[in-house]
Amino acid sequence: MKEEFLHYLWKFKKFDTLNLKTFDGDKITIINSGQYLELSGPDFFNAQITIGNQKWAGNVEIHLKSSDWYVHHHERDKAYENVILHVVWEHDTEIFRKNNTEIPVLELKQYVEPTTIANYQNLIAPKSWIFCEKQINEIDKFVLRNWQERLFFERLERKLSPVIELLEKTNHDWEAVLFCLLAKNFGLNVNGAVFLKIAQSIPFSIIRKESFELENIEALFFGAAGLLDSEKEDVYFKDLKFRYFYLINKYQLEKDWIEPLQFFKLRPDNFPTIRLSQLANVYHKHQNLFSLIIATMSLKSIYDIFNISASSYWLDHYQFDKISPKKKKQLSKSFIDLILINTIIPIQFAYSKSQGKEISDDILLLIDQVAPEKNAILDKFISFGIKPKNVFESQSLLQLKNEYCNNSRCLECSIGMELLKKS
Repeated sequence: MKEEFLHYLWKFKKFDTLNLKTFDGDKITIINSGQYLELSGPDFFNAQITIGNQKWAGNVEIHLKSSDWYVHHHERDKAYENVILHVVWEHDTEIFRKNNTEIPVLELKQYVEPTTIANYQNLIAPKSWIFCEKQINEIDKFVLRNWQERLFFERLERKLSPVIELLEKTNHDWEAVLFCLLAKNFGLNVNGAVFLKIAQSIPFSIIRKESFELENIEALFFGAAGLLDSEKEDVYFKDLKFRYFYLINKYQLEKDWIEPLQFFKLRPDNFPTIRLSQLANVYHKHQNLFSLIIATMSLKSIYDIFNISASSYWLDHYQFDKISPKKKKQLSKSFIDLILINTIIPIQFAYSKSQGKEISDDILLLIDQVAPEKNAILDKFISFGIKPKNVFESQSLLQLKNEYCNNSRCLECSIGMELLKKS
């Protein structure tokens, strides 16, 4: 039994409300169960209750046992002086206010139907993956869609933290923030943190000035990454190295130490050499990238913006000085979808909020068109009959699993609440 279950019972009056009595035998009539605060202080604020012949207005505190009042030291806290009813599952001791008057107690367990308790116990019983895995596909589609919408925007709000942090570091230069976020996501999970450091080591004002010369952008990226530190006979390599040292002298840049990039276990198309060249080509092709991204809510336009390939040198290379079979290294649709999810939508959302604009409906229309990601978590949901049709649904399922299922927050979840209502 968890205290959150008692909060659920009281909030939705999932017990026999017609025959309530205090532990001392006084009749209780609930006029208003109060506002559920979920903050510090009493659990329910401004409730209205009749006890005996006396009408009371005040707060309601809920515990598993009456003695928890003292365990939590509420007797010392002024915030609890206006508690008019102590709702508990088990009454094991009397509770007194500072003026020595006793706080009335409602022992809830005798008023709750066994089926309600059974449903709760079934919901929280250990399962192989999530508590509701055998029932989740029975949830009403309307309820599920509304809950997924909230989950999606919860996940999106979490993605705003790095945007806000970068804004502070770049003196609110949105173009620079976009550059850093794009760089991080071009590096994927393996090299993302290093790509971010590379981007942060190059002032974006330099990217603006040099973006008309593709080889200069590539030289800055490869040089900052430490990929030009060795000696090679390759003509392209030598040219980039010459350009890099010219640029760091021109702009008086200090070469920061950055962790080595990882190639091991990556597919060749994800090698950092290829991704850095593709990123350089993005900024060579679009000198006004931020304006383009903020102005579009069209999936086709986003695919057009990122219709980018690595430079011609990389047609038959994955690493410097090593010939490979010829292949055009173009950004795939699935990779652009990842950029859309992790960079474009978060920065569009953050920028619109900073401008006092509401674009939630536009975002939903956009992501409803994008294919869902593929990973082990989503495969599990599919095995339970919940198959995401688009990235809106897949992102909401990831938020559900990571923030609710993993933390046993069933009583804060619309799916868990819906299953409990079946009692």
